[in-house]
Amino acid sequence: MNQPNSFRSGYVSIIGRPNVGKSTLLNQLVAQKVAATSNRPQTTRNKITGVVHLTGAQIILVDTPGIHATKRTLNEMMVQVSLSTYTDVDLILVLIDAVEGFLPEDEFVLKSMEHTAVPKILVINKIDLVEKPNLLTLFEKANNKSIFKEIIPVSALKNDGVEVLKDLIVGYLPEGPEYFPKDMITDCTEAFLLEEIIREKVLNLTRFEVPHSVAVVVENMGDPIDGLVRIDATLYTEKTSQKKIIIGQGGSMLKSIGRIARIEIEKRLGVQVFLKLFVKVKPNWRDQKQTIKQFVYLDD
Repeated sequence: MNQPNSFRSGYVSIIGRPNVGKSTLLNQLVAQKVAATSNRPQTTRNKITGVVHLTGAQIILVDTPGIHATKRTLNEMMVQVSLSTYTDVDLILVLIDAVEGFLPEDEFVLKSMEHTAVPKILVINKIDLVEKPNLLTLFEKANNKSIFKEIIPVSALKNDGVEVLKDLIVGYLPEGPEYFPKDMITDCTEAFLLEEIIREKVLNLTRFEVPHSVAVVVENMGDPIDGLVRIDATLYTEKTSQKKIIIGQGGSMLKSIGRIARIEIEKRLGVQVFLKLFVKVKPNWRDQKQTIKQFVYLDD
């Protein structure tokens, strides 16, 4: 229970295997879109911070890449980013998918934190998609894990249970300062957020290996001139065949990506945007550490 006039604040990592809804939960908790979302696994490639401002408390959320077994250099670096948060936070939210329950991939996640003393809350997401008896069975299995301080069901997509989760999180935060001003909801750069918007459209509009092979780099973002901002961004793929798919017949796919991204960017910036997209090939960039750091900002 909070003491009168005390302020609670702390860092909370959102952990789980790919595609369990971590980014959707972050966006709902912050009540504003910060992280890219997609129904494709491994949408998040880096730590993304979202700040929740409450009366008497501040929650600093850290959305992380999905933890999974992998041999690809990019994915290995992504997983390491997630694991590195274990020692930097006050609380860990472990997400699982209510529909699929505890998969071997979820057990892999739990094993990765078996020596972590940080308190853990199990968040069972996507409860809107399961029948109550199945949910109760999942609760029984979760209780047997004995590593969780709390278990809470939510539907991040439907915003069901999210307010209860906020209150639960605050109870585990220490007394502390207001780390971020009230008008700040993320410490990500504007360029990074715009890159994520564009990459999200690629994820949602393309298929197979193409979306995973794409990196987006904002090369130039000008100052507003007569209410118009010019943004130049490059989409990097690994193969010429992927570049052709991204461009599409007569440039149709690239135009669709640009149009949908521009609409969202204009809403974010509050000005009209001229968005120019370029597509280049960088062979095997996902297996080159220096290029990964340049494109995705991951570090060892």
